Amino acid sequence: MAAFLLIFTGIILVFVFLMLITMWKIYAKAGKPGWACLIPIYNYVVWLEIVGKPTWWVILLLIPIVNIVVGIMLVHQLSLAFGKDVGFTLGLIFLPFIFFPMLAFGSATYVRGAIIADSATSTILDANLTK
Repeated sequence: MAAFLLIFTGIILVFVFLMLITMWKIYAKAGKPGWACLIPIYNYVVWLEIVGKPTWWVILLLIPIVNIVVGIMLVHQLSLAFGKDVGFTLGLIFLPFIFFPMLAFGSATYVRGAIIADSATSTILDANLTK
């Protein structure tokens, strides 16, 4: 039993370490300090800056049930901020240990000043703004 717990704990620590490195890289790609992903609450403030939402939304993340909806919205906005679509957002939500590293270490680039038009048919990204 002890060996199982040791192996299980090791696997969990590997995933946690992978996600920390991944988030560090995503923050760095967006022009924010990577270490910001390590600080509780502040990491959400920086995430809100990356996706272009007001920082008072942190309060919404503290409200039960509302935080789930806002969290999904933030993941979708992050996906759009890197030029990805709804399909990638679903991947970020349901398979985060695969899609977050794809976002961090793949060819996705941060589109600064993204203008999001929430409609079923189009997403408008202002590609004229450069980093």
